[in-house]
Amino acid sequence: MDISGFLTYAIALGIAAAIPGPGVIALVARALGAGLKPAIPMMLGLVLGDVLYLSAAVLGLAFIASTFGQVFVVIRYAGAVYLLYIAWKFLRAGSNIQAIESRQSGGAVAAFLSGLAVTLGNPKVIVFYLALLPTILNLKAVSAPDLAILIGLTAMVLCAVLIPYVILAGRARTVLRSPGKIKMLNRIAAGSLTGAAALIAAKT
Repeated sequence: MDISGFLTYAIALGIAAAIPGPGVIALVARALGAGLKPAIPMMLGLVLGDVLYLSAAVLGLAFIASTFGQVFVVIRYAGAVYLLYIAWKFLRAGSNIQAIESRQSGGAVAAFLSGLAVTLGNPKVIVFYLALLPTILNLKAVSAPDLAILIGLTAMVLCAVLIPYVILAGRARTVLRSPGKIKMLNRIAAGSLTGAAALIAAKT
């Protein structure tokens, strides 16, 4: 696989990732509601989910997605339920600036797993990779170095796209520190998370 192929892949992935979907909405909502730091584990979970699907597509394991379709349904609903739980916490927080932050201990793993569940619960992600990859490499003759580069490139592109979303939302949370504005942000975050959960649950 040559440099032009990797560049084509990176551009296509970047464009697709920049389009706000359930994952981006959930990530922004978490950064708005809880700040920058608590959103990072969720972002890493989203990225890992993409990397796992990319690896499955390259290694010819796409049949798993269809063979174990019900597993993905369970994962999808579990992710949606967790997002609803976080939305409820934001609503309960009201105008208390510290209400969410004070509950963050031990929450990083849950946030990471929720991000992972959002991606893994959406088999359309692997369809994207299966549609894109054959245009840039022969999936039957992919080398280990090619896969390693693709994994690294995927992680870098996704982080480059998602980090600005997180930073902007986190800064908005920091700037708007008055109780009234914090209450408004918590409600926006709760509404966004509820919408993201509905989108995830409705996916087929």
